[in-house]
Amino acid sequence: MQTTLDHARVIQLTSRYAPFDPPREPLDVGDLWSLLWRLDQAVGSANQERYYRRCALALCRGLRLDNHALYRFIDQTPSGDLYRLLPTLVYRSRGKSLDAHDQKAAVEQLLKLRADIMRMGAYQESWVSTWPGSGMQDVELRERVFAVLFTALQGQYAGFARLLLVIDIVIANLLLGLHLPEEIALMRLVTTFNYPDPADAQVRDLFFAEEG
Repeated sequence: MQTTLDHARVIQLTSRYAPFDPPREPLDVGDLWSLLWRLDQAVGSANQERYYRRCALALCRGLRLDNHALYRFIDQTPSGDLYRLLPTLVYRSRGKSLDAHDQKAAVEQLLKLRADIMRMGAYQESWVSTWPGSGMQDVELRERVFAVLFTALQGQYAGFARLLLVIDIVIANLLLGLHLPEEIALMRLVTTFNYPDPADAQVRDLFFAEEG
């Protein structure tokens, strides 16, 4: 049974982490994986790339991961390549472990599954003004499409997305070890670790700024 806390975590993990939709729960490594996915999706938008990279690096510092190979990886890897290359971090963090190849394969598969879950949770973000099929003249067909997009899929997704809570821990175990850093509040990230302040008008303006 899904608890209120689980539900809140899933909502945050699949959120945009944008200035208009900041995290409301304390952040942990799961939020870091979501921020990296958002950074990959922001490819082509320099302002949003900078924003999400700054978020991810600040969270790394807040979680005391700034001396880990992950921090340099996030700082140097181009957006669009983070999820693809993140499994190779196993070789940097595990060295010449005999099962490093198998651990890399596990991270790769878990990240693919995680990305699929994120895509399902974010598909509505591409709807600019209305939902696909809303203009169909056949009322019955239109209602069936609506039922799939807004009732069936969303109803099932709420439970399915809970996989993120488990996937995130296992990915962190594979890349960071069994002893994971504690969560940290957004306000502390902003005041101490240079996380973008969602209340800052300049941060909001830059996030939405037109680029030419």
